[in-house]
Amino acid sequence: MHPIVERLRADLAAQADPSAALEMQRYMKSEMPFRGVAKPARERLLKDAVAALPLADPASLVAVVRGLWDGAEFREERYLALSLTGHRRYLQWLDPSWVPLLRHWIVTGSWWDFTDEIASRRIGPLLRAHPEELRPVIRAWITDPDRWLRRTSVICQLQAAGSIDIALLTDAIEANIADPDFFLRKGIGWALRQHARVDPDWVRTFVDDHPELSPLARREAMRHLGA
Repeated sequence: MHPIVERLRADLAAQADPSAALEMQRYMKSEMPFRGVAKPARERLLKDAVAALPLADPASLVAVVRGLWDGAEFREERYLALSLTGHRRYLQWLDPSWVPLLRHWIVTGSWWDFTDEIASRRIGPLLRAHPEELRPVIRAWITDPDRWLRRTSVICQLQAAGSIDIALLTDAIEANIADPDFFLRKGIGWALRQHARVDPDWVRTFVDDHPELSPLARREAMRHLGA
């Protein structure tokens, strides 16, 4: 086990708050327990651990985050694994070779807190930086049996702004538009609402042309447009 994994787990244990842990677990509806360490405290302990035990190369980062995620007993360990991949020292190391690991996290994490961070802040940037490699992957996820991969296909371009692949977004939404799953419907509305910041007319037209949109998705899409 890499020393940084041992340190992070020990730091989480040292800052554990059992009462907060129960509340966090209840809120997140998580089977995996929490230590009760809130995000600001996690960010501080991660910053200190990275400064004390910097990782030498991408292979070390992969080993560390795999260890944190797959060996996690508490949910914060997985949050730290994900945060390490987005750390300013290591974010530059992410490339398309990371997609299988990120997919593994989406499927095994199997909840919105993990999926949304991975989709918008890891998969999305990779799609924009490496469209030829990532586009076929996202297209495959559009119809994957796993709902979290399908949600990823819908929301991965939340930060794309003017560089959005509108055909990919359209296909992801249309393929999932009739799905009754709350998280897919919410994701569709979220993606449309975000794109409305860039192209409100396109979103209005899309909503008008798709009467089969769920009331939830339609309401989210039109939230700032007036309906």
